[in-house]
Amino acid sequence: MSMNDPISDMLARIKNAQAVRKRSVAMPSSKVKLAIAQVLKDEGYIRDAQVEQDGSKATLTIELKYVDGQGVIDRLDRFSKPGRRRYSAAGDIPRVLNGLGIAIVSTSKGVMTDARARAEGHGGEVLCLVA
Repeated sequence: MSMNDPISDMLARIKNAQAVRKRSVAMPSSKVKLAIAQVLKDEGYIRDAQVEQDGSKATLTIELKYVDGQGVIDRLDRFSKPGRRRYSAAGDIPRVLNGLGIAIVSTSKGVMTDARARAEGHGGEVLCLVA
């Protein structure tokens, strides 16, 4: 089965799994998905992300995080889409909920949060918004 937007598929799987209070969610793995999951883990939105290799097929498993029965992730939206890529200079990267959320940015130095990209002076493609 081919997918037009694997990042959007990843975000939808996370939102759907959290809506039904699943402990974890599995999906096909890629370097970009793993980098996004690592940013989510570093920022405290998920518990853990692991890649399991099964022959030539890699699976990314994300352990979701809950506080008092509520999912930690309140908003998870795709910003740049395959039909309309959205790039921003370091000073123009959007602020999510006035700094309470994060934007995940793909820069020439890797995938990072909006705050880190601004601090290091890197612009890039804004992949998604998390709050």
